[in-house]
Amino acid sequence: ILLMASIMVPWNVPALDRLDYTGTLSNSSFGPNYPESLVVKGLLQITRGQLQQALNTVDELISIAPNFKLAYLIRGDLLMAKSQQLEGFGNTPQNNSPSVEDFKAEARMRIERYLESHAPQGIPEPLWQIDPTQKYVIVVDADKSRLYLYQNIGGKPTYVADYYVTIGRNGSEKSSEGDKRTPLGVYTASSKLTSKLPDFYGRAAYPLSYPNEWDRQQGKKGHGIWLHGTPSNTYSRPPRASDGCVVISNPDLETLGPILQQGGTPFIIVSQLKWVTQAAPEQPQLQKALDQWRQDWQAQDTDRYLSHYSDRFFSQTSDINGWSREKRRIQSDKKPVSIVLSNISMIRYPNSQIPMAVVSFDQEFKSEFLDSRMRKRQYWIYEGQRWKILYEGAA
Repeated sequence: ILLMASIMVPWNVPALDRLDYTGTLSNSSFGPNYPESLVVKGLLQITRGQLQQALNTVDELISIAPNFKLAYLIRGDLLMAKSQQLEGFGNTPQNNSPSVEDFKAEARMRIERYLESHAPQGIPEPLWQIDPTQKYVIVVDADKSRLYLYQNIGGKPTYVADYYVTIGRNGSEKSSEGDKRTPLGVYTASSKLTSKLPDFYGRAAYPLSYPNEWDRQQGKKGHGIWLHGTPSNTYSRPPRASDGCVVISNPDLETLGPILQQGGTPFIIVSQLKWVTQAAPEQPQLQKALDQWRQDWQAQDTDRYLSHYSDRFFSQTSDINGWSREKRRIQSDKKPVSIVLSNISMIRYPNSQIPMAVVSFDQEFKSEFLDSRMRKRQYWIYEGQRWKILYEGAA
């Protein structure tokens, strides 16, 4: 029995014995008939020597998800264990083939998620402020192969559910075409692709906005990063198996479908995701800097307005020198203007070497000759003991 436990679950058994599985987990992602719940239940039964109960659980899992390949490997090992023939994960002691190692990694990711807690405590650290009109936001923890769904309730990100996902076979931090890595950054998920796709991509695919403005500025290459499903004969893929896309089971993708179909869902991919219970101290500083930028612009104080921009500033068409010349030309007549910002979003840029945040807002600009409304996006960086604008453009 201990051999079986060490084969199936490569962690110490006492850690698992702390758990009291009662058949229903509080986390909505672990409902009693949810495939992941049954995987966890079966593995815990194995560690307790309840092999027949585990076999029954795995059979139930297979009846629900007949394409769940990990379940078949567990079932095969259980049958071998009943006949005293089991010597290693995958039925043989020497079987350390890549496919068996992949199954081990998937089992580990699923159990580790359950060991952490029934639901995340706090909120993902990058979620500083969510646009009140944005109903949902998605955060992917690349290290843990986990996708978290949050709903915006009264301006507060509120946990809804989380799901096992696959990322690039070479890990995260994509930088070049064909490197088989998943990018880290702040993106949006577009609406579902309407063209017919090969079965490999599952029942749906939602393109992500990689490369974003910061990716391109850093010279990062590649394209075609999607959130998509799995082939019809596969329930889930190993934690690291994609060419860079984020891959999720088809049933879970269909659950997310009504949310994603609207398009424009914030999609943040993070390495070493942290959870916080209170707002980051940098967030109110950034809010103050944003408001001061608006006031200086509205006052047509060009010197003060331009002082909010980093020397490293870039836009789609200009650098700081070109931007400064154009703004001085436009503001030379000092005509009165009115500028109102609303529906502000602030997301701390993940895994950045310098403190950086992506700020988006609706901008209403009025002057004697112009009345315009637009959605704008800025990248702010913290340099010289203050927040400055690194990039600005239409969202």
